[in-house]
Amino acid sequence: MPAELTLGAEEELHLVDLDSQKLVGRAPQLLSRLPGENYSAEIQRTTVETNTEVVTTLDGLRAELLRLRRLLVSEAAKDNVGIAAAGTAPSAAFADFELTTTGRYGRMQEQYRMLVDEQLICGLQIHVGVSDRDLAVEIMQRVARDLPVLTALSASSPYFNEQDTGYSSIRTIIWQRWPTAGATGPLASAAEYDALLADLISSGVIADEKMAYFDVRPSSHAPTLELRVCDACPVVDDAILIAGLFRAAVRAAEIDVLEGRPHQPVPAPVHRAALWQAARGGLRGNLLDHSLHPRPVPAADAVWAMVERLSGPLAELGDADEVRWLAEATLARGNSADRQRAAYAERGRLTDVMELVVAETRGPAEGPRPAAPELRRYRSRAGDEAVGSDRRPRPAYEALVEVFRDLGADRIGERTRARDAWVDERGMTFGVDGTQQPFSVDLVPRIVSPHEWDDLVRGLGQRARAIEAFLRDVYGEQRIVRDGVLRPELVTGSPGWREEARRLPTGAVRAPVMGFDLVRNEFGGWRVLEDNVRNPSGAGYALAVRELLDAVMPDLPRPAGLQDPGAAMPLLRRALLGGEDAGTAALLSSGPGSSAWFEHALLAERAGLVLVTADDLEVADGTVRHRDGRRLDALYLRLDVELVDLVDAAGRPVGAEAFEVAVAGGVRLANAPGNGVADDKAMYCYVPELIGYYLEEHPVIESVPTYRTGDAAEYRVVLDRVGELVTKPVDGHGGAGVLIGPDASAAEVAARRAEIAANPAGWVAQEVVALSSHPTLAGSLLQPRHVDLRVFAYVTGTGPDDVVVAGLGLTRMAPEGSLVVNSSRGGGAKDTWVVLDPELDETRGER
Repeated sequence: MPAELTLGAEEELHLVDLDSQKLVGRAPQLLSRLPGENYSAEIQRTTVETNTEVVTTLDGLRAELLRLRRLLVSEAAKDNVGIAAAGTAPSAAFADFELTTTGRYGRMQEQYRMLVDEQLICGLQIHVGVSDRDLAVEIMQRVARDLPVLTALSASSPYFNEQDTGYSSIRTIIWQRWPTAGATGPLASAAEYDALLADLISSGVIADEKMAYFDVRPSSHAPTLELRVCDACPVVDDAILIAGLFRAAVRAAEIDVLEGRPHQPVPAPVHRAALWQAARGGLRGNLLDHSLHPRPVPAADAVWAMVERLSGPLAELGDADEVRWLAEATLARGNSADRQRAAYAERGRLTDVMELVVAETRGPAEGPRPAAPELRRYRSRAGDEAVGSDRRPRPAYEALVEVFRDLGADRIGERTRARDAWVDERGMTFGVDGTQQPFSVDLVPRIVSPHEWDDLVRGLGQRARAIEAFLRDVYGEQRIVRDGVLRPELVTGSPGWREEARRLPTGAVRAPVMGFDLVRNEFGGWRVLEDNVRNPSGAGYALAVRELLDAVMPDLPRPAGLQDPGAAMPLLRRALLGGEDAGTAALLSSGPGSSAWFEHALLAERAGLVLVTADDLEVADGTVRHRDGRRLDALYLRLDVELVDLVDAAGRPVGAEAFEVAVAGGVRLANAPGNGVADDKAMYCYVPELIGYYLEEHPVIESVPTYRTGDAAEYRVVLDRVGELVTKPVDGHGGAGVLIGPDASAAEVAARRAEIAANPAGWVAQEVVALSSHPTLAGSLLQPRHVDLRVFAYVTGTGPDDVVVAGLGLTRMAPEGSLVVNSSRGGGAKDTWVVLDPELDETRGER
């Protein structure tokens, strides 16, 4: 008997208190007022399930879903309850679970314990009419390859127990814990399927056939084949797209069966891996293709490949045009997980995310109308901070984008020429290969929201304290070595180790100025990419970029709570003077030939420092003085050589003399010689251990996964994967020596492999981070470019109140098609708008 190919759906829907945005166990009361043929209870009292009537078209299914939602929304509103169709409720916590009091559910809780207690999840089940059960069993095995795509389209559960799980569909991961979840394995007939169920029931592992939670199964109560892998979808049209694709997949499999085409089943481990991959990345990551030996492809490509492969059945069913249109719309706006994370990024409030899901569930079918017009020519991509996958600016950027829209090409050209003139008039340059080049600045600022800045302040303050404690320890007692946390060769064998640094006074602050390079991945999570504690540059450029933008783009609307980067300069001076306000601090530069001479001069001017070179120093009577006689209490070292190697024009070893004064306590050094042992890229791997050892805390901000090729096991892994990893010399800086494996030629990969083999301890390797992107002017158009962020901490000790994270940042952007942001490699910079909550104390962003 051929498949009937009718359609039906079951939706599990969360009940949400509209005031608190928390789950509320009102299902029994609501169900008492709703028709039993379409509404039923679930295992948790915070959920209602809807069951559509049988329909034959996608339009009919859409109408049914809307009808049932509207009735439920209307009835729930009487109790101040909202409805949320999502795999998990964003602001739900474990404590919200309330068991529906029936004997069956009570038995399940007693038997499965935590599996039941964590079932704060909701799914979407699609039914396609297949009355011949033998045919249904055959089809359900053939459609297995398509399930990851449907999972990715439906993904709506990034948050669980009030935190971001890192998954697009954590519901999938939770659901797979059930003993009967997943695939059945090969089955030849409905009789074999029934025998499998009987064995499972007789084993006592499940109580009845309704607990056969397979990815696809013949329905236990209707002549249909039931899809069970999908999260509940807030936007009805996402569910309709899934239904259209699943029905077409069923029809395609039916044709293959009827025409006797052989079936090559997906190996069970590959099937599990493919579903996991879909749950992890959703539409932002890769999915497996449909080949015999599956390979990863971008999720959007996998979706379109499925649409193309099913074009015949879609046309036969009359669904081809609609499914194509729905696929375009879903890929443009992203799945619900993408939209939820975008909502959270605005203010860092899970209640905002819950409100979004409730609003989308309420309708209309295509989702709420976007507020901002789209950027039609913008190359939207997953992980863009300012523009969604639908090419519409996110709320924080709407006003900024409108300014650039209104300017038009001619006036944007005028602004860019004014920018270039400003850079030229002020000599804003950066040295590359011995020559000074204009510093590249983009006119589109980057916004760091209050909640993001709070996280960065906490995480970087913690990191700075641990690194300062480490520097004091390794040039002192070396407790961390004695206690076996670090091997001696990691410290004294580091390229940054300086034996003379052990002579500096005990308790001297080693790194008053620290710089941290941060990246955001495509899910919005911040990661520390590098620590810089020798002479991190960029703060002066951040000051200049703000002044440039104020001069050239005064019409950009500034948000309330925007921080003035100039306010960091008194903090810098105070840190150089050991936390004191009195005294004279000097910035000791290698001179106009230094790559960052522009910054040296600007920092000295704005922070009240004396700008000096070796020729300006005199050392006598245990003091360091300016040649005009002023005593210098602190030297901020911004040198291209080690201090002890610094000589003046006459060859006098002024650096060694100044160092001896520091040893005697007559002058402070910032940053001290030998700090390279802490920003050695091999030591970067151990910063989480430093935080645990010195602070007894867990890291607030994660690091990028990094391999130490000096370790024998990791050395072998890296050699095998040089073409997939980013490899760096441990003592490199400014992007020098960095090789991004996926972008490198075969010859470059082979050469790097040989370099690592010749000196394993001299290299580290990192996983490639899919950096976030930000709109950047390319001519008169906005186009995405990869960005990172350098943030500065000023340190006067190792206590919680001894670190100030300055309210400025330098966003660096990579050239088109590159992931390397360094100015020396063609990168540029953006103004970084650090925003604090204007309703709170404006000093809260600095600690």
